[in-house]
Amino acid sequence: MHKQISFLICSLLFTISTFSQTINDIINQVNLDSLQLTLREITGEQSTVVYGVTKTIINRQQANNEDAADYIKQKFEGLDNVTVTDQAFNANGRNIIATQIGKTNPDDIYLICAHYDSVTDYCADDNASGTAAVLEIARILSKQCLDNTIVYALWDEEENGLNGSRFYAIEAVTNGDNLLGVLNIDMMGYDGDNDDGFDIDVRQGDASSIAMGTDIVDILNHPNYSFNLNVNVVNPGTSASDHSSFWNRGFPAVLVGESWENNDQTPFYHSSGDRYSTLDFPYYHELARLIMGYMVTKGGLVAVDNSVSQTATTLTANQASASYQWLDCNTNIPIPLETNQSFMPSFDGVYAVEITSGSCIELSDCIVFDTLGLDAFLPNEIQVYPNPVKTILNIEAATDDDYIFNIYDVSGKLVLSVQSQKRRTTLNIKTLSKGIYFLNVNTKEKLGTYKIVKE
Repeated sequence: MHKQISFLICSLLFTISTFSQTINDIINQVNLDSLQLTLREITGEQSTVVYGVTKTIINRQQANNEDAADYIKQKFEGLDNVTVTDQAFNANGRNIIATQIGKTNPDDIYLICAHYDSVTDYCADDNASGTAAVLEIARILSKQCLDNTIVYALWDEEENGLNGSRFYAIEAVTNGDNLLGVLNIDMMGYDGDNDDGFDIDVRQGDASSIAMGTDIVDILNHPNYSFNLNVNVVNPGTSASDHSSFWNRGFPAVLVGESWENNDQTPFYHSSGDRYSTLDFPYYHELARLIMGYMVTKGGLVAVDNSVSQTATTLTANQASASYQWLDCNTNIPIPLETNQSFMPSFDGVYAVEITSGSCIELSDCIVFDTLGLDAFLPNEIQVYPNPVKTILNIEAATDDDYIFNIYDVSGKLVLSVQSQKRRTTLNIKTLSKGIYFLNVNTKEKLGTYKIVKE
C-alpha cells in the first residue's frame, strides 16, 4: 500500500480539536510550497528522484519526456484512493491518468487536466504550471471520500497536435463515459500587469460549457471563500488547447489560465526563457485554490471527518462510529492492536489514523506527537540559523544538555537524526533536496519544532 501523507506539525501541551472538513478547508489546503517544489522538479531547476534514480528533468519535449512521465506516474502512485493508468497512444506518447472513483455516483465523472509536454527546455508556465496544479489537487482530494468520480489527467503531445487528449476523448465516446465537465489548465502562472486577471474560455453556443464557466465564477464570488482574482469569461473561447478535444466530441469543457484575452500572457512563450523565476506565485496560488474550489464542489465531499484531536497524552479520531487503524508515519506501517478511536502513544513519534466509514476510507494528516510531559523551549533557548539554509544548519542552545535533533520532510519521513551534548551543533544537510523540512529539538525535559527551508 503506497502512501503520500501530508505533514502537520503539532507540538502543543493543550488540546487541539478540529472539525469535519468543509469545501473552504479543502481550498485552503492548496499549498504554495508544494506547488513550487513540483514546479522546480519538473522543470529541472532542481533534481529529483524518480523510481530510485536521481533525475534532472530540464526538457519535456515529445521525444524526450519519459522521465517527466515517470515522475508524474510516481506522484500519482503515491496517493491513496486512485487507480493509475499509463496510457500509451503511439510509439512515444504517454498520458498519465489517475482515477478516483466516486462513492455515491461512480458513473458521474469530472475531469481535470493539463498537458505536461513542452516545446523546449524548462517551460515553467507552459505547462509545468498546469501540471503541478493537477498534481497538487490530486494530492489533497485523494484523501477525501467523494460522491462523484474525479479523473486527474496529464496529457502528452499537446504541443504537436493535441494528440494525447484526442486519444482519450475518442475512447471516452467509445466507452460511453458520462463526462459531466472537463476543466483544462494551460499556462496559469504569469500576471505581468498584476491585475490578478485570468480567463475562462467557453464554447460559443454550448450551454454546458457556458454553465461550467458560470459555476467557476459562482465559486469565485462565493461569500464563504476569499479569492484575490478577476475573471474574464471568453466567449467564443480559443480552441488551441486540450479542452477542444472534448468540445469536438460533445463533452462540456472549459480552459482556465492566464489572460491571453487581455494580452497578459508570458512574454517567454515557447522559449527556454519560460522559467520558474518568471512566474507570479501569489497569483498562481490563488488560481490553483479557485480550481480546487470547483473540483471539490463537483466531486462532492462525503461526510467523513479525518481530523484528529490531540492532548498531552492522547490522539483521538474525531469521526465516531467507524473503524480505525493507527499508523506510524515514519515507517508507514500499521501499529499492532491500535484499532480504537483513541490512541495513547508510548513514545514520541509521528502518527496518523486510517478511518473506515461504510465504503469510505480516509487517512488523517500526520501528527508529530512529542508532548509526553515535556515543556516547550522558550524563544531565546534555541536559535536555528541560517534559514533558509543551503548546506550547514547551526543550532545554538542556551544551556548544556543532551539534545536530540530530528529532521522530518513534508511527508513525515525522518531524514536526519543527530545527538549532541554541545551548546552549538552543526548539521550538514547538503544532501537533502530543496524544500520544506521540520526540525524537532528534544531533551529529557523540553521540546521544540522549527520550520526549515532548504535552498
